[in-house]
Amino acid sequence: MSEPVRVIKAGALVAADPTPGMFRTRAFELPLLWAGQVVTEPGAISGWHHHDRNESSLYIVSGVLRLEFEGSDEYLDAVAGDFVHVPSFTIHRESNPSSKPSLAIIARAGGGIPTVNVADPRSTSRD
Repeated sequence: MSEPVRVIKAGALVAADPTPGMFRTRAFELPLLWAGQVVTEPGAISGWHHHDRNESSLYIVSGVLRLEFEGSDEYLDAVAGDFVHVPSFTIHRESNPSSKPSLAIIARAGGGIPTVNVADPRSTSRD
């Protein structure tokens, strides 16, 4: 039998899989599901990273979350009420161009490594 229904209180979240420029906290992690939140401070730019086999879904609670991703020179901005989907293995980084912290709720499914930090994909040559 699986674990019973439970509530994870805000004060029980634990620091999780750091990426420079972001503060993630984890509510729980199961073999195929990870859930938590991320706060990105004003002006912060995260390091480049991906989430291995995990498909990631973010719900923006407050602020602005800007996403850049490998293979594009453009970015996407998500604001409060928006959902973001980041496919597995997609190298990306987040930033916050606003003057207030952003808060997003994260759910990842797939069972991969929660976060894999990588070098800037734009700095490598591809011949």
